[in-house]
Amino acid sequence: MSAYSFLRIAQLTKCIRSDATTMLCRTNVLNRVQACGYAKKVAAKGKGKGMMKEQLNGPEVCKDPVKLTSYAVGANILKQGEDPKLKPTEEYPEWLFQLNLGTAQKLNELEPDTWQYWKRLRKENIWRSNKLSKGKKF
Repeated sequence: MSAYSFLRIAQLTKCIRSDATTMLCRTNVLNRVQACGYAKKVAAKGKGKGMMKEQLNGPEVCKDPVKLTSYAVGANILKQGEDPKLKPTEEYPEWLFQLNLGTAQKLNELEPDTWQYWKRLRKENIWRSNKLSKGKKF
């Protein structure tokens, strides 16, 4: 700190001794050095102590049983328009009602010659290697 102030005093004395044009140049250099320092802290927006947090609301949930049984609620992706009406079950393909909507089948429940078996085997091996790599130290 003392070396900095000594250097500053020495530069000021040089400015006083020389002509006016060099004095202006020297004072500009000194002002730049003095102005340089730590950056100002940026104030956080909306994070005050007394500020209330905004509540994020999700989509509205339909609880009308008549509408739930006659329309595909939530299938309309457009802003305008309505949800499509449900057709009778005879008009839909048979495989639609055979889909597994529960938990995924385990490896020992699948047949070894199927595509699902090998996909599940690969996925379980990836999970296993990820668990093993978590324990390693680099």
